Amino acid sequence: MRILQLHCDSIEFTPVKKEIEYAEEIEPTAKKLEEVVVAFIAVEDGDNSTVAKKAMSEISESMKKVGCNRLLLYPYAHLSSKLASPSTAFSIFKEMESLSKELEVTRAPFGWTKSFKIHVKGHPLAETSKTITAGEKDEITSDAVKAESKIESFWYIMSTDGKMHKVNEFDFANHQNLEFLAKYEASKKRSVDAPPPHVKLMKKMAIADYEPASDSGNMRFFPNGRLIKSLIERYVSDKIMDYGGMEVETPIMYDSHHPSMESYFHRFPARQYNIDSEGKKLFLRFAACFGQFLMAKDFQLSYKNLPLKLYELTRYSFRKEQSGELVGLRRLRAFTMPDCHAMCKDMEQAKEEFRKRFDLSKEVIKGLGIDESDYEMAIRFTEEFYNENKSLIEETVKKNGRPVLVEMWKERFFYFVLKWEFNFVDNLGKASALSTDQIDVENGKRYNIEYIDENNKPQNPIILHNSPSGAVERVIYALLEKAAKDIREGRKPQFPLWLAPSQVRIIPVKPEYLQYCEQLAEKITGFEIRVDVDDRNESVGKSIRDAETDWIPYILVIGEKEVSAEKFSIRDRKSGNVKELTIDDLINEIKEQTKGKPLMKLNMDRDISKRPQIMV
Repeated sequence: MRILQLHCDSIEFTPVKKEIEYAEEIEPTAKKLEEVVVAFIAVEDGDNSTVAKKAMSEISESMKKVGCNRLLLYPYAHLSSKLASPSTAFSIFKEMESLSKELEVTRAPFGWTKSFKIHVKGHPLAETSKTITAGEKDEITSDAVKAESKIESFWYIMSTDGKMHKVNEFDFANHQNLEFLAKYEASKKRSVDAPPPHVKLMKKMAIADYEPASDSGNMRFFPNGRLIKSLIERYVSDKIMDYGGMEVETPIMYDSHHPSMESYFHRFPARQYNIDSEGKKLFLRFAACFGQFLMAKDFQLSYKNLPLKLYELTRYSFRKEQSGELVGLRRLRAFTMPDCHAMCKDMEQAKEEFRKRFDLSKEVIKGLGIDESDYEMAIRFTEEFYNENKSLIEETVKKNGRPVLVEMWKERFFYFVLKWEFNFVDNLGKASALSTDQIDVENGKRYNIEYIDENNKPQNPIILHNSPSGAVERVIYALLEKAAKDIREGRKPQFPLWLAPSQVRIIPVKPEYLQYCEQLAEKITGFEIRVDVDDRNESVGKSIRDAETDWIPYILVIGEKEVSAEKFSIRDRKSGNVKELTIDDLINEIKEQTKGKPLMKLNMDRDISKRPQIMV
């Protein structure tokens, strides 16, 4: 079955003539419906009652997300070339019409040519398509996901003095984003009603776009986006390896029925992609955890080897997030996750390592260009762990420097007893986790990871799960949302200098100065600085405006005076000033601002005229 589903302000249709012999007998009269979801449906060969029930279930679920209760089932054979027989199709339409008791269902006449006028709404969930087959297996949902929807959470705000305040009694006057986070988490509503501002910017800056030939939530990255991703990946990896992480690589798919996998799957709150291959039921990894755990299981470990820190940059991890939650770079089904696990000999060592990784995460997130004021912290734990480890939790909150959201559970639902994360709050008030760490008390035993303790006895380690940055794509989302806020508040948007796809642009006043500009660019490039040249036959004013549109940090305009001068007038985007600097001064300034960050070459041609126009 093929379905094109539209959330509409209105649809008006009129049966014109019978299209097939099997058309139902009706009086052809015009009909108009307002505030309605229209499901254009082609019933295909092989569709049956199971397909009808599943289709209505999915349509009903998606209608809840858009807050609409009126449904029009509209036969539309043009969606498929493999149609069921008219009698089968008609019976399935009638069955679908009768299935839902919660919706107000109308069916357009079957077998008729109809004229129609339609007005579709303009939000991200207004237009969706579905393909449903009899052979499609129902999605397997982990016990953890089921539990997540039923968890009874107790929400508090913990202030830096360690005091717990009920959320509804806390004064959020100076903590607006924390209030956004508290409401977002308590509601558990992850779908969006409008695209956040970064979606427009990711296209405008030729960073990323949706890939219509792939599954939803799988993005394509253009040269600028690939460069930014590569730099972030390298920076985070370097920081983790400086901390002591040993980089490894593990497969992206695993056997669903492997004993440790089957058990772990039901403890991890994620939906997965499933694959059938040669009689095996495989799934695409939703984290790097199990690959690293299976590897650690085969290590011979002593307590002297602990904490053992394994690290992988997963390109990609896959989670089958619900379609209404997918928008831009905020929430994806395929994402790049720096994932570092530490195997610790006991809880005391785990707590000590937990402290180090908290500091590492704060350092990494700051280095990525995300300030403390850009995110809010949430910390989650069981009541038992809190009672036994109040000092650790209070110390962590105090180190954060401002109040945090607390979620406390009476019992443990997952494999961890403590988890924290830094949540970026975007321009629509939606929160998205970046850095995170967890204390895992189950998986050492589940995966039979063992070390020999001081008494020569085998023990299972406690495992920490840390991503100091969170998903790389989500970091870019946060930077673009920050830029959108700058635009809204009248400031110039920009990337951190080390992430700018081009850091310097040189513009010749006339074509005769182009050769000098190329020589200058060659010199600056020699210091591993990304520089390009606007060699187009455009006015200087347009070239400068284009450089501003491209968020170029430094702009040099070269004319007769500059060719013979020692100093150049350089436009500095960050300060908004025009400075008089020598080229050596400019090089030193850029090197100083990008110190400690990875270096990469331009990812497009140096000459602007030779670059493709990326249409998004």
